[in-house]
Order: sequence, then C-alpha cells, then structure tokens
Amino acid sequence: MKRDQRCVLAAAVLQACCLFGNAQVDKIVIPAGTPEDQALTAITNEQDAQKRLAMYQEFVQKFSANPAAVAYGDWQISQTYQSAGDLPKAMEFGEKSLAGSPHNLDIIVSQANIAQQMKDNAKVMQYAELGGEVVNSIAKEAKPEGETDQEFATRIAEEKNAARSSYEFLEAAAFNSIANESNAKTRMAYIERFTPAFPDSRFQDSIATYAMMSLSELKDTARLISYGEKVLASNPNSLPTLLLMANTYSEDPRPGSAAKAATYAQKAIDVAKADAPDADRSRKVSAGVAYSTLGYALMKQDKTAASIPDLKSAVSLLKGEDDQSYAVAGYRLGYAYAKLSKVSEAREVLTDVVKIAGPVQQPAKDLLLKVNAARSKGN
Repeated sequence: MKRDQRCVLAAAVLQACCLFGNAQVDKIVIPAGTPEDQALTAITNEQDAQKRLAMYQEFVQKFSANPAAVAYGDWQISQTYQSAGDLPKAMEFGEKSLAGSPHNLDIIVSQANIAQQMKDNAKVMQYAELGGEVVNSIAKEAKPEGETDQEFATRIAEEKNAARSSYEFLEAAAFNSIANESNAKTRMAYIERFTPAFPDSRFQDSIATYAMMSLSELKDTARLISYGEKVLASNPNSLPTLLLMANTYSEDPRPGSAAKAATYAQKAIDVAKADAPDADRSRKVSAGVAYSTLGYALMKQDKTAASIPDLKSAVSLLKGEDDQSYAVAGYRLGYAYAKLSKVSEAREVLTDVVKIAGPVQQPAKDLLLKVNAARSKGN
C-alpha cells in the first residue's frame, strides 16, 4: 500500500531535499510492501483513537532512521491531536513533521488550519508565507536534462494545477489574518510578507486598502503616498486608493498638497461615475466622499466659493447613505457657508449635522453656536 502525499518521492530523494534546502514541493511516499507500510496498515485498521495515537508514536520511534516515515508519522499524530481538540499538541507535532518535510504543502496547509483554530494570526502568516513561496518556486524550477521543452512545460503546469487549492486556501488564510489584525504596525508587517508570497493576488485591491489604512493609522504619510503611487501605477482606477491618496494629501500641510488632493479627488469622482444608471450605493458613497475631499482641498487653497458646489454634491450623495461621511461633508459645507457669511445656509446644514453622533458632532455644535451668534448680531 502506497502512502502518497500530493506526489511521489522516494525516501532517499526526500532526505536529499531536506539536506540541500530545495524549495520545490516535497512529497512523501511510503513504498508499498515495506515494513513501514505494513505498520501503517495496522494503525489504519485500529478503530480506537487513543490506541491509534500510541501506535503512531511507536511507529515514529521504530522507524526513526527513515525521514519520510517520521515526517508522515508526526503529521498523523498532529492530526489526531487536532481531532481531539488538543491544538497545542497538534501544532507541536505538526512542526516536527514540517521539519522533516519543510516544503510539503499538505503539512503546511494542515498547520495553517490549526493556527486558524487557535486564532494565532502570526502562525497563520508564517505558514501561508511558506506555502506561497513553495508554490511560487514551481515556476522557477530549472528544466532537467533529458526532458523536452514541451514535457517540462506540461509537468510544471500540472504541478501548479495540483497546488492550486492549497495555494488559494493559504492565500485566503493570510488575507483573513490581515483583515482580523487590529494593530496597524503588525497588520502592515503582514501585508509586506503577503505581497511577495502571493503576487497578483485576487485580494490585491483589498490588500492595498488595508496597507494604506494601516499607514494612515501609523501616520506614515511619506510611506503611504509611496505605496499608493505604486498601486495606482499598476491600477490607475483603484477607487479606494484614489480616495485614500486624496484624503492623505488633503491633510498634508506641505505646499502643493492641497492641489494634489484635488487632483486625486477629481479622478475618484470620474472613476466612481455616481450619475451612471448602474451606479450602486458603494460607488455613490465613494463619489460623495471624493466630492467632500475636493471641496475641502479647494477651501485649503482659499477657493471657498468654488468649493460650495462640490460640497453640496457630497451632501446630496451621502445623506441617508453614510451618516459619518455625510456629517463630515455637511460640517465642511457649513464652514464654507459661514466663511462666506452665508449665515442662514450655514445654520440650515449645521442644524442637521449636529443630530448625528460621532466625531464631527461637537465641532459642528461649536460652529453652529458661532453661526447663531453671528446671525443674532446681523439681526
């Protein structure tokens, strides 16, 4: 009976892979008819989980000179502990198994799964990154002598196809670890490991958004701008990136930043196409936020009168769709009206904004008090 994990390697070949650090996919085999195979047959036929665990432990000790057998046995011990709910033990024996077969995708996926159950994002990223590197190494394999170009291309395609489900599982696991990480510094570190492990990821746009959100939280403006420009170089119409770049530049005090904010905001408006018949809520909200940022950028350039139409568009698009973004846009519109001494207009919009609980509520109240005081003096 043959024990084949993903594909076939003789034990001697597996041992050579481990010794020389080959990054290609490891594949465990226990050749049929060997004492190891016979012992595994007996273990498989044992129905009692505790007895089966003890037999696997005995198996690892008995065949300790066979790296393939030890790696397989430790992996089975790991899975047995996982099934029993003892995740720390499962992790421990999985690590032992991985040490014997360090580029085995089945074991890597198993370890990532255990780490997910333990809610250990750091471990999930460790295994996902390793798995991504292993799969990426397939395409970098050198063509051996005696193999035609067509044979080589076919074999590589088959290996990549065989690894696809493992790759996609690890890619999703890594992405979820990024999404679930609350610490901005740690999240950004995960992203920097994710990108080379999973190039051209199906989560590319979301990863870019998390990256810039993280850098924004870290107040690393220069790095955020650099990252955003790289994203836009490959995807000029990335709406989340355009919005974040516009917002970042709008808050940057350096000369010329407000003009750059306006440029990115206008580009976001063009991409969102909020007035298109097929525009959904997400695109309308994105356009509303972009109009809000554009109006704010114009005010920072002392173009307050020019900011009014954009801020009114923002308020119109965001009202009833996104309360907090509406509050920001409304506050900015109220401020613009107040600055132009349009007291009645400012009072009307601010009276609505102060009803919305959130970070803008108190500044809106303070501004409304000033507007009301100005109105009283005017009367």
